[in-house]
Amino acid sequence: MAGMEMEMTGAEMVLQALKDNGVEHIFGYPGGAVLPIYDELHQQDAIEHILVRHEQGAGHMAEGYARSTGKPGVVLVTSGPGATNVVTALQDALMDSIPLVCITGQVPTSLIGSDAFQECDTVGITRPCTKHNWLVKDVNQLSRIIHEAFRIATTGRPGPVVVDIPKDVQFATGTYTPPSPVIEQKSYQPKLSGDLEKIRAAIDLMASAKRPMIYSGGGVINSGREACQLLRELVELTGFPITSTLMGLGAYPASGKNWMGMLGMHGTYEANMAMHDCDVMICIGARFDDRITGRLDGFSPHSKKIHIDIDPSSINKIVRTDVGILGDVGHVLEDMVRLWRASKKTDQSQLAGWWTQISKWKARNSLAYAPNNDVIMPQYAIQRLYELTKERDTYITTEVGQHQMWAAQFYGFEEPNRWMTSGGLGTMGYGFPAAIGVQVAHRDSLVIDIAGDASIQMCIQEMSCAVQYELPVKIFILNNQYMGMVRQWQQLLHGNRLSHSYTESMPDFIKLAEAYGGVGIRCDKPDDLDGAIQEMIDTPRPVIFDCRVAALANCFPMIPSGKAHNDMLLPDEATDEAVANAIDAKGRALV
Repeated sequence: MAGMEMEMTGAEMVLQALKDNGVEHIFGYPGGAVLPIYDELHQQDAIEHILVRHEQGAGHMAEGYARSTGKPGVVLVTSGPGATNVVTALQDALMDSIPLVCITGQVPTSLIGSDAFQECDTVGITRPCTKHNWLVKDVNQLSRIIHEAFRIATTGRPGPVVVDIPKDVQFATGTYTPPSPVIEQKSYQPKLSGDLEKIRAAIDLMASAKRPMIYSGGGVINSGREACQLLRELVELTGFPITSTLMGLGAYPASGKNWMGMLGMHGTYEANMAMHDCDVMICIGARFDDRITGRLDGFSPHSKKIHIDIDPSSINKIVRTDVGILGDVGHVLEDMVRLWRASKKTDQSQLAGWWTQISKWKARNSLAYAPNNDVIMPQYAIQRLYELTKERDTYITTEVGQHQMWAAQFYGFEEPNRWMTSGGLGTMGYGFPAAIGVQVAHRDSLVIDIAGDASIQMCIQEMSCAVQYELPVKIFILNNQYMGMVRQWQQLLHGNRLSHSYTESMPDFIKLAEAYGGVGIRCDKPDDLDGAIQEMIDTPRPVIFDCRVAALANCFPMIPSGKAHNDMLLPDEATDEAVANAIDAKGRALV
């Protein structure tokens, strides 16, 4: 069928185009404006449709699916509220460079602009939160546009796209055109190979460095497993220390000898100090986000900066670079490794003094926390979760908040595509649907959403989806009965005024799990934790694990808002003073 032009309806074209682009799963929710497409879905079994409970969930599921497989995630929603509900996930995917193809229904073309039932200007609303979008007015253009949507979503800097299809176009009959290797869109041609002269200049800078630092990001993972392998090779060849953003964890193994831990607002002391004091910084597939840089005029003031990125708008956007290399990380690293080898620049003895200094920073033990035999410390909970799951085929997603940062700090990732978290947008509610998307792609793997008691309630209705499709996702809630990160900021930066961050009237998570047809587990004693985690792992159904942790634990290190990245609060400096006068929302002393 594929490979030849043929007559079919618009709805049939959508299904054919999805198949021709290798789609096996889509996440969606029906409504009037997409019923012709749903009717076609019903008459085929090549593509599995996962029925979500809210369109935001569909978007995050598609993100989790995309990030764990490297393939684009596909979403199908109706017009009006269906489209607006998915906007949060589109913006999330845009900021984290996740390939999504979102197909939305639209009112018939004759009604567009008339405030028809369930009408909204989907193309207008989604223009700023997509890489590109289309309103299809001619059925004969539909197949070409869908193929183009897949190309744009997955190439260059990946991102979300929207194809808005009016109902009359879905009913209309036209000619289906199969995907073509000939690219019609001349204006969009991502550059894959980096400029060799610039790569040579970068190599020369790196060879002269006494205090180098590699700063890697999500772009390495987006580039593919080979890029991650080349990054590891470059670190091995040069002997340079390496850190990573939240999005880049797993590209270089957490057990690697040159690993400095994550950098940024809740990164390690050694990573941030080394970034500040380095003389040559090699930024690979990251974008100098404000969570990394802290106050810009205090960011790594004495370093020469090399920046490798596939997005031309990212180079020199925030931080001025000395050598900007436009290209795909994998292609550029391949040239870098080859040129480094050819020039025999492998004398690592000139870095001895730098590693001595790094050892002193590491000795500060910036992730230290006070152990407790009576109360589960959240850091301890993540450490135990890691120890009991690291030998398994495990994928981790998170919600957003303190639990997310503790997961990044204490769960060690050895491989790419195992860590799914909302970085740029910081979307509470992301982790659970993302975990469902991962589980759809990896039915036999262990998929855990590390959650907070506030975040998990944002998309909790997707328990119904997990139970329906027998997707045994585990929700591991670090329950401190606060919006923990909000409380931490209020404590440290807003004079202890805990405004609306105490989460009262919490559900009984055990009963909630059971109400949906899942399994609930609760643990509040450190001695019981290992057994309870093992029970969670062994349960072949969706689980909500209510892990009761110390209510007032704070996440350190922390770069306070507006400070430079070497001006960090460490646990021993911050906790006593901040907690001394803490009161809860009802005015009761907390300590």
